[in-house]
Amino acid sequence: MSIRILQLNLKTSKTLEKKNLKSNHENPFQTELNLLGQAHIPKFVLKIIRNLRDEGFETYLVGGCIRDILTGLKPKDFDIATAATPEEVRKTFKASRIIGKRFKLVHVYQKNTIIEVATFRKDVSGDNFDPDLVKDDAGKIIRDNVWGSLQDDCKRRDFSINAIYYCPLTQKIFDEHNGIKDIANKKIVSIGDPQKRFEEDPVRSIRAIRFAAKLNFKLDKAVKIAIYDKGMLLQHISNARMFDEFNKLFLTGWGEKTFQKLKNFDLHKYLLSTSKTSTHDRLLNQTFINTDSRYHADKSITPGFLIAALLWPKLLEKCVKDNSINIRLFFRSMDHVLREQQKRTAVPRKFSSYIKDIWYLQLKLSDRFRNNPKKIIKHPRFRAGYDFLLIREIASRDKSKLGVWWTKFQKLDSEGQDRMLKQLKSPSVLESFRKQKPKDKPFGFSEELG
Repeated sequence: MSIRILQLNLKTSKTLEKKNLKSNHENPFQTELNLLGQAHIPKFVLKIIRNLRDEGFETYLVGGCIRDILTGLKPKDFDIATAATPEEVRKTFKASRIIGKRFKLVHVYQKNTIIEVATFRKDVSGDNFDPDLVKDDAGKIIRDNVWGSLQDDCKRRDFSINAIYYCPLTQKIFDEHNGIKDIANKKIVSIGDPQKRFEEDPVRSIRAIRFAAKLNFKLDKAVKIAIYDKGMLLQHISNARMFDEFNKLFLTGWGEKTFQKLKNFDLHKYLLSTSKTSTHDRLLNQTFINTDSRYHADKSITPGFLIAALLWPKLLEKCVKDNSINIRLFFRSMDHVLREQQKRTAVPRKFSSYIKDIWYLQLKLSDRFRNNPKKIIKHPRFRAGYDFLLIREIASRDKSKLGVWWTKFQKLDSEGQDRMLKQLKSPSVLESFRKQKPKDKPFGFSEELG
């Protein structure tokens, strides 16, 4: 396949835009024009590209930012690929540092902004193998810092839709593997044999699923087969890297759809220890719906909350006895459940106490008779615990309206709260509470405990 470098200038773009063009298939330039018209590239990114080009290094934007612009999404990250080595990039920018051992990269800083700059990597397939490339026995690349040309780097990309290079200064587009065509066809196509490419990096299997869910694209048949054949290699990926992938899969707005696709390929088990009951399935789905909704509403989201919610069924499995929760087992099982998750994905220490607080608050929020709700709402994790209570209530289809009670209670002034607490302590309510059977204990919704 010949290399296509399309030279477009703004004057030509405006002329072509005026033409009556029917579809992307009829007009191969339309998508490029969309790129030029929609891209709002930060000045800091342009400065990095300009400085590197002024130093004589070929430099492009590449990957997700180009793909997202072409699919009508607002790009979140701007990755730069260049002919400069990490050391040369570091020398060009004082506010930068080299990171990574497996893949060396450079982070260039400006206040709170970090732009990732990667060096073109050499094509090491077939006769081009380089002894400096290190692989393990399964074929996974464990060290790759072999530099090459733009053409080499393009072959090293995972999927064609991620191998589109664009220079905003020269307005050149480099599309060696017809990524623009695959975007028009809404298809995830591997660069090279996916069987071999997924051996080199098993994470590519879940990346393919993530892109398919996010973009609403179909997976190429060869990619599907490779996911089934090579998905098991994910068990050899470090838990730290799997935690990074966990965040990309489930905290970027398409978690519910992504999780369903992962389940279809039986890959969810490498990211999360799940249960199989219908109630637990509803809890997982409702958690993802809630997280996706918060993401698209620009509300705060954290992996700590998501992990706490997703692991709740496993915690219940270990402490539910005779349709009620054994409090002693409940507290003893927390660390054990987190250690089990650590085998799949890392759980940074800063999130461990956050997760356990959310679990602990489920007990406090349920038992309003023995605890002071006024103190509970002052707990630093109250809002997270309350949000999770609402998710549990929806998933378990509970009719006790406990969530409604807490929603109303936290909005009232002190006098109003006292009135609600007085109603709880009325003789009829207390008598009803005393008569409750063990299976009806206030901690835990009935469908969760069955």
